[in-house]
Amino acid sequence: MQLFDWTMAALQVLALIFVLVVGVLVLTALAAYVLDKRQTKDAILRNYPVIGHFRHWFTTLGEFFRQYFFAMDREELPFNRAQRDWIYQAAKGKSNTVAFGSTRNLSIPGTPIFMNAAFPPLDDQFTATEPLVIGPYCREPYAAKSIFNISGMSFGAISKPAVLALSKGAKEAGIWLNTGEGGLSPFHLEGGADLVYQIGTAKYGIRDEAGNLDDDKLRAMAAHKQVKMFEIKLSQGAKPGKGGILPAAKITPEIAQIRGLKPGEDGISPNRHREVDDFGDLLDFIGHIREVTGKPVGFKFVVGSSRPWAKFFELINERGEESAPDFITIDGGEGGTGAAPMPLIDLVGMPIKEALIRIVDLRDKYGLHDRIRIVAGGKLVNPADVAWAICAGADFVCSARGFMFSLGCIQALKCNKNTCPTGITTHDPHLQEGLVVEDKYKKVAAFANATVKELETIAHSVGVLEPRQMRRHHVRIVQADGTSIPLDRIVPSYSDSSYNPPTQL
Repeated sequence: MQLFDWTMAALQVLALIFVLVVGVLVLTALAAYVLDKRQTKDAILRNYPVIGHFRHWFTTLGEFFRQYFFAMDREELPFNRAQRDWIYQAAKGKSNTVAFGSTRNLSIPGTPIFMNAAFPPLDDQFTATEPLVIGPYCREPYAAKSIFNISGMSFGAISKPAVLALSKGAKEAGIWLNTGEGGLSPFHLEGGADLVYQIGTAKYGIRDEAGNLDDDKLRAMAAHKQVKMFEIKLSQGAKPGKGGILPAAKITPEIAQIRGLKPGEDGISPNRHREVDDFGDLLDFIGHIREVTGKPVGFKFVVGSSRPWAKFFELINERGEESAPDFITIDGGEGGTGAAPMPLIDLVGMPIKEALIRIVDLRDKYGLHDRIRIVAGGKLVNPADVAWAICAGADFVCSARGFMFSLGCIQALKCNKNTCPTGITTHDPHLQEGLVVEDKYKKVAAFANATVKELETIAHSVGVLEPRQMRRHHVRIVQADGTSIPLDRIVPSYSDSSYNPPTQL
């Protein structure tokens, strides 16, 4: 009898809770109905109160459902599942061998197909890529060890543990790390990697109170032995023609101190350097920084049109090759890690596969092949991407987003907010806890090493002894009709004088 009484009491309590929950839901729905009908900003909610909210929820959730359930391995943008999975596997040090044939559609125009040699060199004939000297006229030239390196990602745009993991991983792999335009943080130095100090248009870390270049601060940065080169950022793929944007929500007191900003203010860089009005000013600016620092100096830019840059190379020859930049980093207009307006990400700037070849050929046409090193960037995250860039004429390839994936990026597309779920692009301490530096730096190094190893595999297959011996005739490009043509027949190379192209395609 007592058990029955307890059971009845429990059922009454559950019934009461049920009634209360239903009552709250009904009242909430009624309140939402009234509010939706009275608001004037959203026609869907006004015409379909309450149920109209499901449209917004499903729209928000749609990108996640597409990524995990509906999109095929080669369909997603900006990076598809096949690209990301290759990086994830490489970062874990696992095999990337596959079975049962390629899932890639090899008839899509623009697809590169590498031409394997009839008699490739034997394994014991293959040689490692030698360091390449950058800045022969500098007081401290840089002998760069790796062909594949980490592109610019600022402390501020990415988190403290992300910077530290990248720096330690770069040190482990023997590659360089670009600081991005946010200045030099203690976490860049702590990892021990070779560093490229990027000078953005706001000159973070090396500017005076008025925002102008401060030579004493510049000299102090150059005094760090780990800082091997300086890169002047003219423009970047995410926002060519527009300065960098760091939302106030991501500016901590520490970031503000490193950059020279006030907490609570957006970090907005000018759209170009005030000192540089023409090509002569650019060479003067490069020369000044090289004289102050004693280290190699280059610049990064997105190509809008290659035509004006012929005058730049002409001016170098007039002044003498000592005046030339030590390297040029070419970023594609495909968009990058930075926060930017959609029209700039989508529609401004030449894609890397067109831009790289144009600038390489201008450099070579004016006889500066051995003087100016070319660094390629812009969605080059897999070994085939890197191999194509080397065939096209790049001396080095840098990647930002590839290394973000190695840190655990899931392409949540939240880089412009402070809500990155993997802790990479957020300064929320709780979210940063997910990024364990001691684990992630090993993945950064493993990804870099796997990329170089498979780049060497491609080079070996096409019949050369090391990757920098690859040329345009080693890769064919698929055309609109599904056939392929050697790249050197589409765009002949100025520097490949040793190659006699065939008379037939």
